[in-house]
Amino acid sequence: MTMADSLSPVEAGHWAETYLARAPKGDLFAGAGKEMAGHWRTMLERLSVQAQGDPAALAGNVERQAIDLGLAFRLTGDQQERPWPLSPVPLLIGAQEWTHIERGLAQRAQLLERVISDVYSTQSLVRTGKLPASVITGSPHYWRVMTGSPPPHGHFVHFYAADLARGPDGEWRVLADRVRTPVGVGYALENRLALSRATGDLLGALNVRRLAPFLSDLRRGLAADCERSDPRIGLLSPGRFNQSYAEQAHLARYLGLLLVEGEDLIVSDGQLFVRTVQGLKRVDGLWRWMDSRFLDPLAFDGESRIGVPDLFDACVKGGLMLANWPGVGVIESRAMAAFLPGLAQEVLGADLILPNIATWWCGQRAERAHVADAMGELVVGSAFDRDVAGLTGTRFLPGSAMDAAQRAELLDAMARRPMDYVGQEVVRLSTTPAIVDGKLTPLPFTLRVFVARDELGQWRIMPGAFARLAAHGDIRAALMGEGDLSADMCVLDGKPVPQDGLLATTAPAIRRVGGMLPAKAADNLYWLGRYIERTEMTARVIRAIVGGSIEADLGPAVGSPTMARLMGQLALWGAIPGAMGAVGPLCAQALGDGAQTGSVRSLLAALAGIGEGLRDRLAVDYWRLVRLPLPDFDGGVTETLLDASSRMIERISALSGLAAENMGRTEGWRFHDMGRRMERAINGCRLAMLFGADWASADDLTVLLDLNDSQISYRNRYLSGPALAPVRDLVALEPQNPRSIVYQLMRLAEHVAALPTLRADGMPEEPQRLAAMLAARLSPLTGDGLTMDDLADAESRLLGLSDAIGQRYFLQRRKEKSEGVSLLS
Repeated sequence: MTMADSLSPVEAGHWAETYLARAPKGDLFAGAGKEMAGHWRTMLERLSVQAQGDPAALAGNVERQAIDLGLAFRLTGDQQERPWPLSPVPLLIGAQEWTHIERGLAQRAQLLERVISDVYSTQSLVRTGKLPASVITGSPHYWRVMTGSPPPHGHFVHFYAADLARGPDGEWRVLADRVRTPVGVGYALENRLALSRATGDLLGALNVRRLAPFLSDLRRGLAADCERSDPRIGLLSPGRFNQSYAEQAHLARYLGLLLVEGEDLIVSDGQLFVRTVQGLKRVDGLWRWMDSRFLDPLAFDGESRIGVPDLFDACVKGGLMLANWPGVGVIESRAMAAFLPGLAQEVLGADLILPNIATWWCGQRAERAHVADAMGELVVGSAFDRDVAGLTGTRFLPGSAMDAAQRAELLDAMARRPMDYVGQEVVRLSTTPAIVDGKLTPLPFTLRVFVARDELGQWRIMPGAFARLAAHGDIRAALMGEGDLSADMCVLDGKPVPQDGLLATTAPAIRRVGGMLPAKAADNLYWLGRYIERTEMTARVIRAIVGGSIEADLGPAVGSPTMARLMGQLALWGAIPGAMGAVGPLCAQALGDGAQTGSVRSLLAALAGIGEGLRDRLAVDYWRLVRLPLPDFDGGVTETLLDASSRMIERISALSGLAAENMGRTEGWRFHDMGRRMERAINGCRLAMLFGADWASADDLTVLLDLNDSQISYRNRYLSGPALAPVRDLVALEPQNPRSIVYQLMRLAEHVAALPTLRADGMPEEPQRLAAMLAARLSPLTGDGLTMDDLADAESRLLGLSDAIGQRYFLQRRKEKSEGVSLLS
């Protein structure tokens, strides 16, 4: 019996009783009705049993699951991704309360759609005085060019998010409407996955509604507005340095969308195409995750470098479904929120089921006077979410936090440009249980709830949400702030929930071809393979230096010509600053000095950077190995250096095994394997010339066999010690040796021959021609006839082949060096 099994019901229920004793008024658990309070107790009891009474252990388990799933995010200004902060205690909401929220959000989505449609067509709301023109034109997200250019199927909004707050009295209010880039749905899904892994069957036992049917409705809704019955839909990302890129990659993989960036796309004859290794392929729809201003530098912001020229042309000609339609962000401003209650009556003939937080736009005289008089009880903010006078360093500030001088400055600024300001009520939030510093603690929370059109155009609400637990009370931030936590929000049903997934309602036609491979993805896969191989060979050289041979001695002697050549090779690769100096410290630099561009640590960082651009294509296990950092070690201890380099080689071997056994034999796998074969062949030529020349010593030949992992093969074949011709033959020309140069050339020729061609005359393209010639050049030779000129010629041809592959299949956005350095971003 485990400790968890031995906990008594009293001990297991201790968490709930302790929390309730100090929960504030209006807490989600403390204020729950009898039935929901029972569900809260059941959940906390089971979590307590699982964690053996230790909240910190539960938090650690959930943190490990989040790391394993690759969850990460960035705050503005971050260069590196941060671990995803997930609370292990979900929020629970009952079905009856959730039905009220669903009705309110469906009504609100309908209202926003109708108002946006009016703004970009008849503008009757402005003409009749229901909506001031300056509320529209003052928004930086209003684009006059979109007026009179409706979406092909009339749907301005496909996907929408609302930030909700629950007051201590239990009333739900809408804090903000988000239609431009409503991030968070991927994080909500990932939170659910991590929590499910960490808590076993807990969510199933509570009858938690599943998220998959909503995402299936979203995908079918996007497809329904495309022209073709089996459309190709892309998720348009700003790039891997975007704050929510990890979320975008996860969503693209989960929904089966093509993750693309602006440089992947081109418009021709009013239609959108993606650049792939097979040439241009039509794209029928885009789910955009960038602001309208960046979409098309010819129609919107001419300084955009991440958009697609003429994308606006493809939209207005009806050849492209774009979700959401450019310009919809006009509805998001705080100034617009002041008019939505009245617009609901005007447009829908009903009051809002979910009201806004009370908002007064200062562009109206009476409202401005009210804000000025009641400033100490309100939050004053920018009406259009941009920097304004009097609110230095922020876009909203509680009046109670201002001193007399600040208040006077703000009132003076408001008198000059009143339309730039709004006043909003101070929102008091309900709290929910969370684990902070190993204790169950109440934290204020907001929810971001997601709404999508299904294939019939009806609004569907995700039965869950992204919950943000605020560490500092700044509830108006876009998604996450410093120190905030996220949490899963679960809707409880009264009966067991069917196990729906993304199961198709009608079976699609069977296919045995891989998905399309964009040119940039091929580029990244190729260089991922090259950097993996480069990392392994650097680790092998370090291991050879510190004594990683199967020979009886510890390897080449310090100061010997062989050792000098090994150290010189590390210096040539940029792993150490120079070949002179103590061997131990230099090898420690080659392994762990991030300042050396060719060190193992730096190569791992480059690998992780390339891998970030492939998150939608790499399996979780593969991605975890790619981004796993190099552990710290004591570089002064030779055995530790040997162990560290050996562990790195083992890690690369694990990557090789995953690629060999788990990657489908698609074009993506071919480019990845070509990268490894190319790097291994180039290094094979260089090392054979360095350690297999005519004057090579026994130490040289032993090192050459070690670096090519061919010692056992040589010993099984030859009883004598290493001899020049047999060693050359084995490491350079043996077609059955997976480490030989010829073996790499044969695999390269096979891969290149299997790649798609753009020629209609049946003639080979340049990469195919060069690869075939290269393989034919060395294959007939034997070790006793191989010369250094042959190897130098092979290396030169390999570099030429690599350039030809890049010119034919990759985006030509930058000039690649022949040495194989790729500046990936």
